[in-house]
Amino acid sequence: MNYNGKERRAHKRINVPGATVTYKEEKFFLSKERYVEEFLPVVEISRGGIRFLCQKLFTTTRKISLKVSIPEEESPILLVGRVRWASSTAATSYRYQIGIQFNPYGRRKRHNDPDILKKIIALEKKFLSNDHDKSNIH
Repeated sequence: MNYNGKERRAHKRINVPGATVTYKEEKFFLSKERYVEEFLPVVEISRGGIRFLCQKLFTTTRKISLKVSIPEEESPILLVGRVRWASSTAATSYRYQIGIQFNPYGRRKRHNDPDILKKIIALEKKFLSNDHDKSNIH
C-alpha cells in the first residue's frame, strides 16, 4: 500500500511544552519491573499514542508502561501501549525517537483508564486552541 499524501492518523497530535515520559518495559521473567529514572522529552502526544526521544532502541511490538509528566499537573498520566516504530534522530542529546500506540481505553485488564482519555482531550483543547490563537495573530 503506497502512501498517497493523506494523513493516516486518527487523532490530532499535540506538542505539550515541558512534557516528559518515564517508562518501564514489560518482561515476563521479572516480578517487579521498575520505571527508568530519567525523564525523556515528549515530542508529541495524541489520544492514540506518543512520540518521545530516548537513548535506547526498542524492538517493535514491545509492551511498555508509561508515566507522562505534564507541567502544572500534580500527578503523571499512566498509560500502557506497544512500541510501533523507532528511528534514529538528528537530535544531539538523544539517539532515537520512539512511537508508542496506546492500548484501548476501558475498564478491562491492560486497557488504559478512560479518565486518562479525558485528560488528553483537555490537553488537546488547551494546546490546539493556543496554536490556533497564535496563527491568527498578524
